[in-house]
Amino acid sequence: MRYLLDTTWAVNYLRGRDATVKKLLSLKSEGLAINIVTLAELYEGVYRSANPALAEGHLKDFLSGLSILGVNEEICRIFGRERAKLRQKGTPIGDIDLLIASTSLHHDLVLLTDNVKHFKQVEGLKILKDAGV
Repeated sequence: MRYLLDTTWAVNYLRGRDATVKKLLSLKSEGLAINIVTLAELYEGVYRSANPALAEGHLKDFLSGLSILGVNEEICRIFGRERAKLRQKGTPIGDIDLLIASTSLHHDLVLLTDNVKHFKQVEGLKILKDAGV
């Protein structure tokens, strides 16, 4: 596994954004994953959609090619360390984004995101911006 998808990439894929779909298909053989909190955000989208049953079917199809990574004690330690650093610098980011970043750091994965503005605050995080943005 080499890449961790942020919610933005997952949503862009599910919405059929051509550049994102092509990029993810090209990276699939290297291994793609999402964090469990990203999955929670995606389920919010399912239940906000006009047709939750259809949206959930699309989500399950999408998930069939991914690993889903949980949050463990080490990820929590990284989260606490990075949150303290960011607060001390006066540049905090949202907790969900920080859990995603912490997961990426723990597993040494490249984070696929459109939200570079927030994620670039986390030292040592490897980021690949969406080709379609």
